[in-house]
Formats: sequence, C-alpha cells, structure tokens
Amino acid sequence: MIPIENYLVLSATLFSIGLMIVVIKRNAIAVLLGLELMLNAANINLVAFNLAHPERLDGQMFAVFVIIVAACEAAVGLAIILQAYRVFHTAVPDSISTLKES
Repeated sequence: MIPIENYLVLSATLFSIGLMIVVIKRNAIAVLLGLELMLNAANINLVAFNLAHPERLDGQMFAVFVIIVAACEAAVGLAIILQAYRVFHTAVPDSISTLKES
C-alpha cells in the first residue's frame, strides 16, 4: 500500500503548480486551468485522508461533490470567457476595461 505521505506530497505539488499558474498567467483560460488543477489537488487530498478511515466514505463523497462543482464552474467560466472573447477579441481580463460595448 502506498503511504499517505506520497499522496499528500503529490497533492501539495499539484496545488503549488496550479497556484503558480493562477498568479503568473494573464490569460483567462490558463487561470481557469490553474483553478481546476488546484481543485483536483484538493480532491487527491480528500481521498488520501479517506485512506486513514476506510470504513467511512466521507472523503470520497466530498471529492465527488467537488468534481461536480468544478465541472459546473468550468462550464460557466468557459462560457463567460468565450463571450468576452467574441465581444472584445481578447482573453486577457486586464485588457477588458468596459462592461458595455461602445
């Protein structure tokens, strides 16, 4: 059996990479991918902590709930980004300065 520490190191690494993507990148799609990576790292963490108490399924159920919320967040986020790209011809949020097209 793989020790829980390996899962936690993997989760921390993925979360750190996702955080760096969110902080460094200016493209909205890259930021959305970084957020998804951070949520997946949290899911690995939840399932790893569930290994400590395998008789209970709380960690796995919460991970499934987070996956559902992440899918909804990705769908709404991509829809907003695509609409902003159609109107403003850019996916960089800093370049969008108005809410109304003139």
